[in-house]
Amino acid sequence: MFVCCRYYFGWLLVLLALFTCSDASSQTVNQELSNIFNELWKLDVNRLSPGTHYNISLQGKAGYIPQGSTSAVDHASFPLFTSVDEAKLNSITTYARFMKLLDNYERSTGVAERVTAEEVTENNSFLDAILETAVMKRAHRYLIGKGKSRSDQRRFKNQLNNMWFRLYHRDRNGGEDSSGFEHVFVGETKFGREIMGLHNWVQFYLQEKQEILDYKGYKARDNDVPNKDDHVLNVQFSWHGLVKPVASAFVGVSPEFEMAIFTILFLTSTEKTTTAVVNLDEYQLEMVVYRHGRSIGTAYPKLLSSNNRHV
Repeated sequence: MFVCCRYYFGWLLVLLALFTCSDASSQTVNQELSNIFNELWKLDVNRLSPGTHYNISLQGKAGYIPQGSTSAVDHASFPLFTSVDEAKLNSITTYARFMKLLDNYERSTGVAERVTAEEVTENNSFLDAILETAVMKRAHRYLIGKGKSRSDQRRFKNQLNNMWFRLYHRDRNGGEDSSGFEHVFVGETKFGREIMGLHNWVQFYLQEKQEILDYKGYKARDNDVPNKDDHVLNVQFSWHGLVKPVASAFVGVSPEFEMAIFTILFLTSTEKTTTAVVNLDEYQLEMVVYRHGRSIGTAYPKLLSSNNRHV
């Protein structure tokens, strides 16, 4: 009896190991999206280089905590970003205009946003800047080819504005309290109990610098430990007294690159939730976009495998 149980248990472990190893590679890859995203990756001349323009310190692997937690064991004694070349950031128009948008929002849902004339001007200036980049021009051409955008740039800009900056109700109480841009790039809190969004590396760095955000460690499978040169990370962090169990974000990429790939994913689907597995550079990612009417509810990359381990 003992021998039989041990034999059965042994086969169970083998099957479990095979399942775990094939987890990333068994995903069905969207080749068309992989192709266009890799084109945009190569066009992203404003992407910053690790070790040159910024340095990160991964430190320890974060543990499991449930959603809504207010504390977590800190597996990182130091910030994730040990240095960032802010002069470089400010010298690139899209980054400089992007950073001006980060203080334009009320953090908590349920609190109506009040958009000033100055903030509208800042939104327009940012959109004008990204529309001049090779990344967004290629994304626009792709969407025209798919019949999802008009060729007129003013109409495309209006489309981007409605997707990303149009205010809507995330909390049913109160006024219009959210937007796609705020959720994805700035971050929000829900009922003071949960961090939502905040998937942008520049905002992460700036909040760390102000000691508002505390990096708790990276999240990864044991056989897929990240390194300091990776451009996509899964991390855990605290922000305004709350903890996000796991958040995924690109690192070093330009704001126009993120806007472009999520815009393509959003406009080429009509589903409430759109997911697509893509191979991008040396990473395999599950790209996720949630729709909020005609606007983006959230958008983020979920890292499945890095350093070409899925190949």
